[in-house]
Amino acid sequence: HGQHNRLPEIPWADVIIHSGDFSFGGSKREIIDFLNWFCYLPYKYKIFIAGNHDDFLWDSEIDFLPENCYGLRYSCVTIEGVKFHGIPMFVQDCVSGLINTGIEKIRPDTDVLITHCPPFEILDFDNNIHYGSKELLTAVEKIKPRYHLFGHIHANNGIEVHGSTTFINSAIVNEIYGDIQPWHLIEIRAIMTSEPLNQDTEIIKKS
Repeated sequence: HGQHNRLPEIPWADVIIHSGDFSFGGSKREIIDFLNWFCYLPYKYKIFIAGNHDDFLWDSEIDFLPENCYGLRYSCVTIEGVKFHGIPMFVQDCVSGLINTGIEKIRPDTDVLITHCPPFEILDFDNNIHYGSKELLTAVEKIKPRYHLFGHIHANNGIEVHGSTTFINSAIVNEIYGDIQPWHLIEIRAIMTSEPLNQDTEIIKKS
């Protein structure tokens, strides 16, 4: 929400992922400010998707990203054997139903699913309401990605494990866009074959 410059020192990793809402009003100026910051972070790979606040990107193309930075929009990228798939959350796509069409087309071999919206009843609760997507939950239960990363619901930053999938809500500011909440550092051994990674070789650490 335009507060990336407030972040304390972020831990080193091979890949940094932002799951949307990097602007507040969705203006071109805010988007460019974030991308200038994000693209020059000293990470080997950078991935982001848009959230419901990032409206400027709905009908805009980004053609100046460096080769190691990926803006995923109903698309995927494979990095060192790990398959990442990204689903943005534009209000216009929610109204038209395009987001549900995109959810239905998530690659079945996805290792890390990145969405802005959480799945229904998983780290999606605020003001006595579950704000998650039932369609997304159905897709995740079918695909069984190793990780599902998202944000959107600021009151539910945290980690939960359901079956073979680890769900992580990394909404970085609290409900009133004030306090900085924890980011999450995940260690994943790169997969160079089609064989699934054994669960006991993965380590989750909360900063």
